[in-house]
Amino acid sequence: MKIWVVLIGALASASPLFAQEPTPPLVPQHSQTIMETIINAGPVMIPLFLLSIFFVMLVVVYLITIRRGAVASSGYMATADALLRKRDYLGLLAVSNRHGEAVARVVQKMLDFTTKNPHADFQLVREIAETEGTRVAASLNNRVIYLADIGMIAPLLGLLGTVFGIIKSFGALGADVGSARYAALSHGIAQALVNTAAGLAIGIPAMMFYAFFRGRAQKLISELEAASTHVLALLSLQYGKRAERTPVLIEQEL
Repeated sequence: MKIWVVLIGALASASPLFAQEPTPPLVPQHSQTIMETIINAGPVMIPLFLLSIFFVMLVVVYLITIRRGAVASSGYMATADALLRKRDYLGLLAVSNRHGEAVARVVQKMLDFTTKNPHADFQLVREIAETEGTRVAASLNNRVIYLADIGMIAPLLGLLGTVFGIIKSFGALGADVGSARYAALSHGIAQALVNTAAGLAIGIPAMMFYAFFRGRAQKLISELEAASTHVLALLSLQYGKRAERTPVLIEQEL
C-alpha cells in the first residue's frame, strides 16, 4: 500500500497536469503623477495646454486694463471740466494726448475736429464724439469675446482627445489575449477621460470669467457714455455763449 502511495506521488509531481503554476513575483505598482498623466493623454493635450496659458494671460491683462481708471479717471474729468469752462481747448487737447483713458480718446478726437474747424456746427462735434465712443465701446466688447472663444474651443478639443482615446481602446480589443490587451484598453479609456476633464477644466472657468468681464465692460461703457455726455454738455454751453456773442458783434460792426 505504501508503495502505491509513493508511486502516485511521484507521478503527480512529474506530470504537467498536476504541476502548480508558479506564482508571479509581486511587482510594485507605480502611481502616475499628474504631469505624467497629462503627458500620456495624447497629442491633443498640447493645444489644450497652450490654450490654458493664453487664458490665464488674458485674465491677468483684463484685470489690469478693464477697470474704471482705464475709462474715466476722476483726475482727468476734473481737469477737463476746468479747462472747458476756461475755453482752453488746446490745453485740454494736450492733456488728452498724455492720458490713456477711453474718454480722453473721445475728447481728443472731438477737440481735434473743433480746433481745426472752429466754425463747425455743434451737431457735427456731437457726431464725432458719438462715433469715437461707439468705436471704443466696440473695442472693449471685442476684447472680452476672446474668453468666450476659449470657452467654446477648449471643450471641443477635449472631445477630440476623447474620440482618439476611444478609438485607441477599441483598437486594443482586437489585440492578442494577454495583459498587454488590458493595459492598452485601460490606457485608451484613461486618455479619453483626461482629455474630457482638461477641456472642461479650461472651458468652464473661461465662460465664468467671460461673464464677469462682460458685465464689467458694460458698466465701463455706461460710465464712458456718462463722461462723454458731461463733456459735450460743457462744450455745448461754450457754443451757446459763442452764438450769443456773434449777433452782438455783428450789430456793433453795423
